[in-house]
Amino acid sequence: MRIVVSLGGNALLRRGEHPDAAVQRTNVVRVANAVAALAHEHDLVVTHGNDPQLGLLVKQSVADPSLAAPYPLDLLGAQSQGLIGTLLVRTLRDVLPGRRVVALLTHTQVRGDDPAFERPTVPVGPAYPRLAAQFLEAKYGWRMTEVEDGLRRLLPAPGPERILESDTVRTLIEMGTVVVCAGGGGVPVVSDWATGAVRGVEAFVDKDLAAARLAEDLKADFLLLLTDVPNLYTGYGTPEREPVLDMTPTELRAARLPEDTMGPKAEAAARFVENTGGLAAIGALDAAYEIVHGRSGTLVRPDLPVA
Repeated sequence: MRIVVSLGGNALLRRGEHPDAAVQRTNVVRVANAVAALAHEHDLVVTHGNDPQLGLLVKQSVADPSLAAPYPLDLLGAQSQGLIGTLLVRTLRDVLPGRRVVALLTHTQVRGDDPAFERPTVPVGPAYPRLAAQFLEAKYGWRMTEVEDGLRRLLPAPGPERILESDTVRTLIEMGTVVVCAGGGGVPVVSDWATGAVRGVEAFVDKDLAAARLAEDLKADFLLLLTDVPNLYTGYGTPEREPVLDMTPTELRAARLPEDTMGPKAEAAARFVENTGGLAAIGALDAAYEIVHGRSGTLVRPDLPVA
């Protein structure tokens, strides 16, 4: 079976942890052990989030006095892919001796006319005091939004149209390689309609939607979305909370899960199942093997045909 795994943004840095390299080196062992069991039995592609790492790189770039301007987000996103990719590759090689493992820098094509570019909605990077935020807004034309501890930059969130390196990923997995790619949703780029040339854009591509797009391109059998809860719930946050073990795309969308937490995962799972007829699941990192074998998580299966 061919499986695409999407690791949650807190896989290497859990909530409240300092973004030190030592912390991430420790956490990556847990991640590698969780997915290695799948690699023994299946073709495996691993994608991942990058929010904490990207936020740190943004903060450093803005504060660097030697720079005339902060590095653009597409280049910092590429840097975060390399940082996380090397941690995952080293550790996966340790737990999968003799297996080919590679991290591939990946670009995600988005539409230059996507309406999202006119309506930035996703906070990215650190929170700034009001005066600092106003300075950055005036100097660089950033859009800012208020958060609990200051103001953060807003980015547009265009939908992923194509993963440019999907053919290369397919070739690698057909050789038995475990591939780490599409980190942070991939580096967002737009393509010139006349020449095909690509250029980076400052945007946010949802990592789970990018993973679903990649899984579809690779003709994967299973999309596994890993997070820090064991499954989806009805009545989440209320005394009536109940786990949901099995859903269809129609039921997922009807559940109207929060857009800032499970909503994108639900949409990614629904799109993959609808477009491929394959299976998807949402569940906890440490239960990755159990989820694929039907003993944990929330399974997303195709809608039954109408009689």
